[in-house]
Order: sequence, then C-alpha cells, then structure tokens
Amino acid sequence: MDMVMKLGSSSVVVIFTKSSCCISHSIETLIRSFGANPTIYELDTHPNGKQMEKALMELGCQPSVPAIFIGKELVGGANEIMSLNVRGKLKQLLIRANAIWV
Repeated sequence: MDMVMKLGSSSVVVIFTKSSCCISHSIETLIRSFGANPTIYELDTHPNGKQMEKALMELGCQPSVPAIFIGKELVGGANEIMSLNVRGKLKQLLIRANAIWV
C-alpha cells in the first residue's frame, strides 16, 4: 500500500490503469481534455502491478482500475471522476491541484 500511496503522490495527477481497460482510457482522455498531463501506471505491464492492484483494492477501489489520484489524494475510480465532471467540479479540482491553469 505504501508504494501505491507514494506513486499516487509523485505527480499532480496519477492514474492507475490496465492497458486493456477501455474505461481507464476514457478517464485518461477526459482528464487530458482539460489540459492535464497525468502520470499513468499500467498495472498489467508494471513489474509490481499485482501488488499495486491488491493495495488499490485494500484502499477501497472496486474495481481496482482506474484509480485516480489528484493533488496527492485518492479521488477514487471512474464513478467518482464522472460524478465530479457531471457536477462541474472536476475542472475546479484540477485547478486547485495545479494540474491545469486557466
């Protein structure tokens, strides 16, 4: 779990994903559409991917991917990101985290 938290706080926006996950790709595309440049960790290609996936599940990510950290905090998965976006709060969260400038 420490590795996931360390990697999650290593950049302003971090997405844990799998290369074959279409929802993860959609979330990455959404975040990039605001001008943010997320750091991506693909668990199925990362040497410690299995341990990181287990740690994400222990943190409450069900399913384990996508898991999104913004501003060094775990925001959650696709449902949380889409909810923030629908309510118009995702952009503000990215601005407060200094992931984008307006």
